[in-house]
Amino acid sequence: MSKQRIALISTGGTIEKTYDELSGVVANHVSVLDVMLASLVLRGVEVMRVQLMNKDSLDMTSDDHTLIAETADRMARTADGVVVVHGTDRLADSGERLVAMVGTPRRPVVFTGAMRPYELRNTDAMQNLTEALLAVQILPPGVYVAMHNQVLAFPGVVKDRQAGTFVKRAQAGGGGDVR
Repeated sequence: MSKQRIALISTGGTIEKTYDELSGVVANHVSVLDVMLASLVLRGVEVMRVQLMNKDSLDMTSDDHTLIAETADRMARTADGVVVVHGTDRLADSGERLVAMVGTPRRPVVFTGAMRPYELRNTDAMQNLTEALLAVQILPPGVYVAMHNQVLAFPGVVKDRQAGTFVKRAQAGGGGDVR
């Protein structure tokens, strides 16, 4: 039985933030994705890690969004699917950039992140990563976000800050981030 090859691109964001005891700050210093992956049973899947950057998405530039889109497109040409772990504040910017640059990639590209860091007891990080890893195996080629028990297709996905999740632009309840 051949394994599905999934490229996992890490860019940082809340999901990967860790607590620094000396400074008392939660920040992007080291990736926790390997710890998260080690706790999952991923039969039939080979995960290829691509550590692209480790930034809070609020600190991302236009060039960062382009680099993420180019890397996701390149990986979609060689892998069976691509998961991009991304900060939620600018996740939609990278998803929209990929659609604008490529249209429909050769394989599914699924963005995910977390509203609360993996290190916190009450986190959505593991659920969202697991959902993205499953979604990328069953979705047709396209660009998506998988979080909070839903999958939404780009374009038109925005973060609804009031609801604390992603929605399609028309559904945003006044809290949609439409940067």
